[in-house]
Amino acid sequence: MNEFDLIAQYFTRPVRYADLGVGDDAALMTISPNHQLAVSADMLVEGRHFFADADPYRLGHKCLAVNLSDLAAMGAKPTWFTLSLALPEIKPDWLARFSQGMFALADEHQIELVGGDTTRGPLTIAIQVAGEVPTGQAMLRSGAQIGDDIWVSGPLGAAAAAVMHRTGRAKLPEPTALECDLRLDLPQPRVIFGQAIAHLAHAALDISDGLAGDLRHICNRSHCGAVIHIDAVPMAPQLQPLAPALALEAKLAGGDDYELCFTAPHSARSALQHIATQCQLNISRIGEIVATKGLHFVDQHQQAVVLPFGGFDHFKTS
Repeated sequence: MNEFDLIAQYFTRPVRYADLGVGDDAALMTISPNHQLAVSADMLVEGRHFFADADPYRLGHKCLAVNLSDLAAMGAKPTWFTLSLALPEIKPDWLARFSQGMFALADEHQIELVGGDTTRGPLTIAIQVAGEVPTGQAMLRSGAQIGDDIWVSGPLGAAAAAVMHRTGRAKLPEPTALECDLRLDLPQPRVIFGQAIAHLAHAALDISDGLAGDLRHICNRSHCGAVIHIDAVPMAPQLQPLAPALALEAKLAGGDDYELCFTAPHSARSALQHIATQCQLNISRIGEIVATKGLHFVDQHQQAVVLPFGGFDHFKTS
């Protein structure tokens, strides 16, 4: 099987949403009137973003899910994506499972593969995703306002606990470890919820590298600070067997949650809770945006807490 056979067999489907899809030098798409094009890209490298023995179906799901999560944070509707794939060798069974997992999530969100590239090399998956958002309505990291509530969707930390278990930093009971694996391997991008809150939220991002690290991006871009009430941050129930210090790290600094963190005015509280209920999603109000720069963590007694960790950094050397 050569490169073009591989593309034809595993990644070519009839065009449904684009004007022209896989097979030419470029794809052709038409954007809706009065909308902006939202574009994001992510790369997943074996040994860095996923384990070497990762199930190919789950990996296909995850590589698209992490990109859809970026669009969810902008309040955009996904439309198309491209896939660039480096493979050490061609394994038909692996490719079949990988493409099945990827296309199952693509079909769920009505998003279409329109092109990409393949080559030989260390297993690396690069996806670029595109979507539409009504002009001027995208949620930006720079939009937070002093006095805003800070919210997060879902409980946090289960994916990080899975990594801790797999790398030997922690030991989880087998049923709990399997539950954490699902959160790590099959994240659910909050696409519908992101679109639904875009008219209410001032700023948003998805939690990929840990709340403590990612929220700093909103603070930096919005030239503000944030006070986070540690006890208000929802902890995944799977973290209960962990030592308290590890559980706190997983909740506040663990990556791969792909939940949304967003800010909104007090007046939006009721409406946000109503939308979350409609989306069958739990959201928690965890703090507020303040004028004093930086992240400030406090306990239940409003006493400052200094954390010995931050968010994930791909280029950190120690």
